[in-house]
Amino acid sequence: MTRSDTTVNPRADRDGRSAVSEESGLGAAASGPTASKNGAAAGSGANRRSGSAVSRVGDRVMTTLATGSGLLVSVVIGLIALFLLIQAVPALAKNGANFFTYTGSWIVSGATLEFGIPRQFYATVLVSVIALIIAMPVALGIALFVTEYAPKRLAAPIAYVVDLLAAIPSIVYGLWGILVLGPALVGVNNWLVDDLGFLPFFARPENAANMSTGGTMMTAGIVLAVMILPVITAVTREVFAQTPASHREAALALGATQFEVVRYAVLPFGFSGYISGSMLGLGRALGETMALLLIMSTAGPINFNLMESGQTFATVIANNAAEFDSPLKTGAYISAGLVLFALTFLVNAAARSVIARRGK
Repeated sequence: MTRSDTTVNPRADRDGRSAVSEESGLGAAASGPTASKNGAAAGSGANRRSGSAVSRVGDRVMTTLATGSGLLVSVVIGLIALFLLIQAVPALAKNGANFFTYTGSWIVSGATLEFGIPRQFYATVLVSVIALIIAMPVALGIALFVTEYAPKRLAAPIAYVVDLLAAIPSIVYGLWGILVLGPALVGVNNWLVDDLGFLPFFARPENAANMSTGGTMMTAGIVLAVMILPVITAVTREVFAQTPASHREAALALGATQFEVVRYAVLPFGFSGYISGSMLGLGRALGETMALLLIMSTAGPINFNLMESGQTFATVIANNAAEFDSPLKTGAYISAGLVLFALTFLVNAAARSVIARRGK
């Protein structure tokens, strides 16, 4: 064996280690980006899964809350209807068909029960219709002016002032109606009776005291119109403001005037909201109590005379609430509340039917 055979070559040893090192380095360099990508992909996938899980939990919570809120309102309304029905049935059973036909004064003293709803139904509906006839055109004009014609610096204060009308207590409206508006309308009432008395709406009333104080159906209707005006205006204004800009721009591009834009673009789009706001106002008018109690104190005949006085369902209940000392007497007046509840429900159902047909 020679020495060259047994001697290790340092250079070869170094070259071998270098080759191994370079191979291992290239392998690490080649595998590094792939490993990083795989790690990032795994991390992003985990983030997506966790985010999706959070979204699903949020959706379930929101769905549960929304469903529970809807069911809660339905249950409360059902319980109110059930309470009214349970309280009213004994008095209704004893009174019989008089409830729908009796037009005299309510007699609920002792064991005698004679009461009926025709006069209260007439007064409630008539006053509410008067309020709607006055308030709906005015509310429509205010909403159109604020959204389409008024400058921005003027539109906001006008809308704010109109909305403030909803914050005034109903007793203040009642005091204004009987102390200010009623006396101011005495001259108008006399002129209507003297010159237009041939019309059934302005015939001479059976109780002349109504005209001297201004406590008439017409006065009550005007006060109610002012009370429901902010409700109708607010809903209508917000719906008109949501009219797509493309509808307005398309009408203007075709050469339409501002009036034609309102007629053909804004009004068709916001009609359903206008009807909805009007029905909300009607619901307020049907159930109004304190203002009408101060203005109209006596029950009147059923003759469509705006110069007469009357009692609505709400006012007849409030006027006799202190006498609820027996189940039958209480049930007699609660039966009026049951009819008012059903009337409001039917009005809302009719409004939804109109809106649904309009949407088609």
